[in-house]
Amino acid sequence: MKQERGNWGSNLGFLLAAVGSAVGLGNVWGFPYKMGKSGGFTFLVIYLVLAVFVGFIIMMGELSMGRKTGKGTVGAYHALSKKFRWVGWLAVFSPFVIMSFYTVLGAYCMEYLTLNLGDLAFSGAEVMTGADLFGSMLTNPFGAWIFTVLFILICFFINRNGVSGGIEKFNKIGMPALFVMLVIIIIRSLTLPGAEEGLKFMFKPGYAVSAGFIDEKPGFLTVLATAGGQMFFSLSLAMGAMITYGSYVSKKENLVTNAGIIVIADTLIAILAGLAVIPAAVATYGPSAALSGPKLLFITLQDVFAAMGKIGPLFGVIFYLLVLIAAISSAISLIEVITTYFMDRAEVKGKQGNRSHIVLGVCLAILVEASIVALDGLGANGLWVPLQNQFGIIGEINDCWLDFMDFLSEGLAMPLGALLMSIMVGWEIKPKTLLDELHIGSNARIDTFFSICMKVIVPIGMALILLGQIDGFLHLGIF
Repeated sequence: MKQERGNWGSNLGFLLAAVGSAVGLGNVWGFPYKMGKSGGFTFLVIYLVLAVFVGFIIMMGELSMGRKTGKGTVGAYHALSKKFRWVGWLAVFSPFVIMSFYTVLGAYCMEYLTLNLGDLAFSGAEVMTGADLFGSMLTNPFGAWIFTVLFILICFFINRNGVSGGIEKFNKIGMPALFVMLVIIIIRSLTLPGAEEGLKFMFKPGYAVSAGFIDEKPGFLTVLATAGGQMFFSLSLAMGAMITYGSYVSKKENLVTNAGIIVIADTLIAILAGLAVIPAAVATYGPSAALSGPKLLFITLQDVFAAMGKIGPLFGVIFYLLVLIAAISSAISLIEVITTYFMDRAEVKGKQGNRSHIVLGVCLAILVEASIVALDGLGANGLWVPLQNQFGIIGEINDCWLDFMDFLSEGLAMPLGALLMSIMVGWEIKPKTLLDELHIGSNARIDTFFSICMKVIVPIGMALILLGQIDGFLHLGIF
C-alpha cells in the first residue's frame, strides 16, 4: 500500500525546522565553553573551516539522500548502497540514545523555568543558590522523572500532528521567539560590569589560559577534535535528522542554498548563545566560573540571575524558556527520525502506518531509557557503575549514565556514521549520484568541490574527529 508521504508546507517552514533541529542545548552550553577552553578565536576559525569543508558537504549529502530516495535514514541507505546499507542503523541508534539524556536536560530546563516563575511571582521569597537548587533537584529523582514525562508529552503532541501540522508549526513560532529572547539576554549579559572579560575569553586567542580560566592551551588536534564533535552535534549531522527532513522536501527547492543557510544560521546562533552566556558568567564569577556541562546552565547562570536582584527571575524565565524551546525543536527532529523508520517499514509491508500509534510507541521507549538517566541524577543517586570496574576500560566517563549515553552517540556512532557515509558516497555510489539531486533547482557549480571533499577531506577529517572523541571521553591521552 502506497501511503501519502508528508511534506513541508513551505521552504521557510523546512528551514526553520532544520535550523531548529540544529539549534539545541549544545549551542547554549557546548559551543561557548568549548570555544573558550580551545583557544577562543582559534577554535572559531577551525570550527568555520570544518563547517565549510565537512559540515556543509555532509549537510548537502544527507539532504540529497533523503530527497532522492523519499525515505528515512534506514530506507535511504538501503536504496543507495549495497556495502554500507547497514550504516543507516547507526543514524537511528544515535537519536534514540541521545534522547535518553536530551529529554532529561529538557526536563531540567522546565523545572528551572517553573522555579524562576515562582520566584517572579513571589518576589519576596529567598532565591536559592544555583548549587543548592541543582543539588536538591538531582537528589529528587521523582521530581526529575515527572518533568521528563512532561517534556516527552510535549514532544509527543507535536510529532503526532505530522511534519507540516506539528513540527513545522512549532518551529515557525518557536524559532523567531527563541531569537528575540536570545537578543534580550545578550543585551543584559553584555551590560553587566566585567562582561568584557567574557568577550576576551571567547574571542582573544590564548586569553583563557593567561587569565586562569583553564590550565594549559590545548594542542591543534585536540582543538580539531573538539570543534569537529561540537559541529556534528550542533548541526544535527549523522543522526538521521537531515536525511529524514530532506525526504519531505519538494523537488523544486534548492538544497545547496538551503544547506548553506542551515549551517550559517546554526553557527550564528551558537556564537550569539556564547554572547548570552559567557560574559554574564565571567562577569559574576571571573576565572572561577563553572563554564562547562550542566553546571553552566543550572548552577552558574542561576547564580547570575539571583545576583541581579528582583529583576533576576524575569531574565531566568526568559533564558530557560529559550533553552527549553531549543531543546524541544531538536528533540522532535530526533523523534521524527525514529518515527519515519517505522512509517517506512509499514509501507514496505503494504500497510498504512498509524502516526499517532507509532509516535506514542517511540516516546514510551524513550521514556524507559530516559528514566534511567533521570533517576541517576548525574550520578548523584548511585545508579552508575564505573565501566572500568566491569570491562577494564581505561579511564572513566564521569560516573553517570548521561555521559555514557553521550559517549555512545556523540563519541562513537555519529562520527563513525559520518565517516562511513563519506566513504560510501565518495567511493562506492560516487558523488555524481547525489550531485544529480543537488543540481535540481540549483545552478551552483559545486561538483569538483563536493567530490574532492567527500572523497578525501571529509574521511580524513572524520577519522581524526572520531579518534579525538574517543580520546576525550575515555581520557586515553592519544592527543
